[in-house]
Amino acid sequence: QVQLVESGGGLVQAGGSLRLSCAASGRTFSSYAMGWFRQAPGKEREFVAGIYRTGSTYYSDSVKGRFTISRDNAKSTVFLQMNSLKPEDTAVYYCASDYALITWSVDTMDYWGKGTLVTVSS
Repeated sequence: QVQLVESGGGLVQAGGSLRLSCAASGRTFSSYAMGWFRQAPGKEREFVAGIYRTGSTYYSDSVKGRFTISRDNAKSTVFLQMNSLKPEDTAVYYCASDYALITWSVDTMDYWGKGTLVTVSS
């Protein structure tokens, strides 16, 4: 069992920055691929960024060049640095983990946090 707790959300003006954190507990953190997803009001949850066990990263086109995902295996934490934020980035951001990652899909991730709200004002 893996427990995930997100933090760092809040209200920010367009063009600003936020850094989200996701602290993991339970089984060996370094063995898991870690991802960030988001769900805007009235929309389905979508993939944002992912980091493999190797440290390789993958981003959705909507955040590429603005967001950076990283991990600290010693602290069992994954981060999402969000720069140049836009109002359309407003959503609840979820951290998720997967041991045998096949694809970055909402339907296949093993464990989820409860989310942290990011609101970007125009």
